[in-house]
Amino acid sequence: MEFIWIGFAFICGLLTKLVALPPSIGYLAAGFILLFLGYEADSMIHVLANIGITLMLFTIGLKLNIKDLLKAEVWLGSLSHTFVWLVLGLIIVKGMALITIPFISGLSLTTSALIVFALSFSSTVCVVKLMEEHGEMRTRHGKLAIGILVMQDVIAVIFLVIATGKIPTPWAGLLLLFIPLKPLINKAIDKAGHGELIPLMGFFIAFGAYELFELVHIKGDLGALLAGMYLASHSKASEITKSLLSFKDLFLIGFFLSIGFTALPTLEMLVIASVLTLLLPIKFMLFFFILVKLKLRGRTAFLSALALSNFSEFGLIIAALSTKEGWLSSEWLVILSLAVALSFIITNVLYNFAHDYFANNKEKFKRYESKKRLVEDDFVQPCDAPIAIIGMGRVGIGAYKALNAQVGNQVWGLDTDKKKVNWLIENNVQAFEGDAEDADFWESMDLSKIELILLALPSMQDIKNITIQIKRTNYQGKIAAIARYDDDRIKLESYGVDKVFNFYNEAGVGFAEESMSLLKNA
Repeated sequence: MEFIWIGFAFICGLLTKLVALPPSIGYLAAGFILLFLGYEADSMIHVLANIGITLMLFTIGLKLNIKDLLKAEVWLGSLSHTFVWLVLGLIIVKGMALITIPFISGLSLTTSALIVFALSFSSTVCVVKLMEEHGEMRTRHGKLAIGILVMQDVIAVIFLVIATGKIPTPWAGLLLLFIPLKPLINKAIDKAGHGELIPLMGFFIAFGAYELFELVHIKGDLGALLAGMYLASHSKASEITKSLLSFKDLFLIGFFLSIGFTALPTLEMLVIASVLTLLLPIKFMLFFFILVKLKLRGRTAFLSALALSNFSEFGLIIAALSTKEGWLSSEWLVILSLAVALSFIITNVLYNFAHDYFANNKEKFKRYESKKRLVEDDFVQPCDAPIAIIGMGRVGIGAYKALNAQVGNQVWGLDTDKKKVNWLIENNVQAFEGDAEDADFWESMDLSKIELILLALPSMQDIKNITIQIKRTNYQGKIAAIARYDDDRIKLESYGVDKVFNFYNEAGVGFAEESMSLLKNA
C-alpha cells in the first residue's frame, strides 16, 4: 500500500510541476484518484499528515517574532475579517437556500453558521508553501499573512475547546515553568553542533511540546507553534528550520493525500463545492479592504489578501468535529474537503501571476490606500553608494566584504529580515531593510546613482521578479546574479541579468585563488 500511494503522489506531483503548478496540487489529485480506484487511507497516512502539520507549525514559530502578532494590522485585521465574514457569509448562504440549491436549501441557521465559520479560516499549509516556494516568508506581506494565520489558529483552538468541552487541566499552569529553563535548552542546542543532532533536536522539541500540551488538554499543534516561537531568538533557529525543511515537506504529502481520501464525491457534491469557491473573491476583497483601512500599502494588502484567499484544513477539523457531534451531515464533510482542495488549486495558480498583475494594475489598487502610511512602509533612498547587494545571506555578506575591501564604503546591502539587518548594522555593515520585489521600493529610488546591483538570492523566481521590477524603472546600470545550475543561468540571462555566476563553480574558483595565495606568500 505504501508503495502505491507514494508512487501515485510522485507521478501526480511530477505532472503538476511539468505544467508549472505546485506539486501539492498533484498530491491532492493523487488522493482523489486512489480513492476512486478503491483504495482507502491507512493509519500511516494520517500519522504522516499529523507529523507534517506539527513540524510546519513548529518551523513557523521559529520564524515568528511575538511583536509582529501585536501589530494592529495582524490581530485587528484577523478578528475584523472573521466577524465580517461570518455576518456576510451567513447572509449569502441563507440567500442561496432561497433558490433551492441542493444540500444548502435545507440548512438550519446553526448549521449554516458552522459551515460559514469553517470556511472563514485560511490554510496555513497552503500559504506557508506558497511563501516558501516564492521565497517570501520574510517579506512584509509574508509575515503579515503568517501572523493572521496564527491568530486564526488561536480562534480555531478556542472554538475546539468550547465545542468539545475539553478545558485545560489545572496542571496547564506548570507549562510556564519552561520559561526560566530557556537558558538550559539554549545551551543544549548549542552543544548539538551542526550535524544530525540538529534536526533530531527539532523533532524532540516540537513533539515534546505537542505531547505536553495534549497532556493538559490543550491542542498539541498550538504547543508546537509556541515552542517554535520560544526558540525563535536562538542563533540556530534558522539552521533548525533548514534542517527540518525536507522532513516537513515529505510528511505534508500525507496531509494532502488525506484530504483526497476523505470520501468519494458525487457530481452534485463537486458542483456545490465549486459554488462555495465563488466565495473566494469575497474573502479576498474583505482582506484587501480591511488591510488598506489599517493603513497598509496596496501591494502589501493585495498580496496578503490573495495568499489568504483559500479555505483551510482547520475548517475540515471543525467540520469533522461537527459531523461527529451530529451538527453537520457527513456529505458536508466531503463537500468542504472538495472546496478546500479547489481553493488550494485556485490560490496556487493565481499567486504565480500576482506580482506581474499588481505591477500592471497598481494604480487601481493604490487609489484605496490611506494617505498616511505606517512607519515601516515608508521608503527612502538608503544611501548614495553605487553598488547594491540584494539578499544578505552568506553569499551576500561574502560579496559585501569582498567589494568593501576593494572600493570602500561604496557598497550597501538590502534584506527583508529586520532582525538580520539590525545584526548587520551592529557589525558595521551598511545594510537596510526592504523588499526588492516591491515595485514601490524601486520607484522610490534614484537609480541613476546605482551602477551595479548584485542579486545574492537562493530563489531563481525571486531573482526573475526583481530583475523585471528593476527593468521596468528604466535602470541603466548592470545586474549580476547567482545560480546553482546551468539551465537556471540561461533562463536568468534571458530575463536581462547581465552576468550570472554559477554558485558551485565560483566557490571552487575562489577556493583555488585563496589557496594559491598560500604558495605565493611561502
